[in-house]
Amino acid sequence: MTQTPNQPVDPSAASSGAAVGLSNITGLSALVAPDGRELFSAPELAIVLSHYDIGIIRRIHPYNRGSRKAPKALIESEQGVYLLKRRARGRDDPYKVALAHTLQLFLAGRQFPLPHLLGTRNDNNSMLQLFSAIYEMFEYIHGQAYDGDLNATFDSGRVLGLYHKLLLDFQSPYTPPAGNYHNSEQVRNALLVAPGNINKSEVDPEEAAQTLGFLNQSYIQAADKAEAVGMSSWPMQIVHADWHPGNMLFQDNRVVAVIDYDSTRMGQRVTDLANGALQFSIVGGSGDPSQWPAYLDNTRFKRFIRGYEAATPISEAEIQAIPWLMIQALIAEAVLPIAATGTIGRLKGYPFLKTVVRKVEWIQKNAQDLMDVIA
Repeated sequence: MTQTPNQPVDPSAASSGAAVGLSNITGLSALVAPDGRELFSAPELAIVLSHYDIGIIRRIHPYNRGSRKAPKALIESEQGVYLLKRRARGRDDPYKVALAHTLQLFLAGRQFPLPHLLGTRNDNNSMLQLFSAIYEMFEYIHGQAYDGDLNATFDSGRVLGLYHKLLLDFQSPYTPPAGNYHNSEQVRNALLVAPGNINKSEVDPEEAAQTLGFLNQSYIQAADKAEAVGMSSWPMQIVHADWHPGNMLFQDNRVVAVIDYDSTRMGQRVTDLANGALQFSIVGGSGDPSQWPAYLDNTRFKRFIRGYEAATPISEAEIQAIPWLMIQALIAEAVLPIAATGTIGRLKGYPFLKTVVRKVEWIQKNAQDLMDVIA
């Protein structure tokens, strides 16, 4: 039986049982690994799993991927293998979760490749609200990470085109958020804040100001160029807003699962297309970002776009906007975390910004060539 998203319970109006915190029941507040990753406690797992009808449980082991604030566990039972997840604080608004679940159930009903949600035992709800937290149980899908293969790149674009095509007229009882990396006040503010979070002992302040000034000017210019081809007048629809290789699993260079629908929002579909083209063609490396090349992989860029076109047509105006949206996406992805923490992941903020500058300059110089590759 296919479950439906449960009616979210406002945490402030939760029942006395649901309002009891995890630390009161399980002592969870002490269960943090040395690397800062949050863990499930045994009592917590026992209580949560009792809400699911998956038969005899044979094995449970941690699944240490993704956010450190969202503990996950692989559950092997007589009925199959499942992935249990507790939502991270700050990403556990029940109405936003309900929106994501409505979307996932809609796509699952149309054979879109994604992990299916498992409903709860008694009322077949797609999320379990317990201990002032939200839990989700998914079928576990075996797959490999993206390895740069051109067929996998093509299929990633094709599946994005299918995603947009299926969701063209999607309606949800839950209001999706709006806004994205294009022409964003949040990004412009981050460009102003970021200099204050750069380690002054590692970089000359005047040099840092020049770097951030270039990125700020480039961001505004790119936004203006996208607007010049009419972007603000284009129709809005549900977009994924986080289409990158890490959110996909592959088998034989085909996408078998798209994951992470937490960023779902309303926007122009080209924001997904441009960000996806960037993420699947960008060339990085390990270690020092200053050694990463500036160029994009043109072949992968073209293959991703061609995959998208195999599912749905791209307009000439969208083609003209793509390089400028790629610049905005690249800058936004770097400056937002740096403005908040001074770093991006485990990398120091300023050296990474210098790499972003080189990549932005390359896209600026090769924007017409990128458009010609598509056309």
